[in-house]
Amino acid sequence: MSWIFLLFAGLLEIVWAVAMKQSAGFTRLWPTAIMGVSMIGSFGLLALAMRTLPLGTAYVIWTGIGAVGAFMVGIMFLGEAITPFRILAAVLIVSGLVVMKIS
Repeated sequence: MSWIFLLFAGLLEIVWAVAMKQSAGFTRLWPTAIMGVSMIGSFGLLALAMRTLPLGTAYVIWTGIGAVGAFMVGIMFLGEAITPFRILAAVLIVSGLVVMKIS
């Protein structure tokens, strides 16, 4: 169950990161509210996952899901650049997540 909590915590991290971008420096109400709620949910689920998962594993997986997910949202929906080095960086992050899960 901890891995499921961690997965959803990571997905909510993507939501709050995107909502923070859309909030325009906390000047737009709804993106700011979505950011706050999803941030609380993400931290709460991360805390539940950390009851049984090691700190390092849980934190690395959580931040990795958020980083790669935000990267993908930026490219697919926000028009951010796709460059070979950015793709390489994302592949390296995912590779690290896989190695962390295996270990």
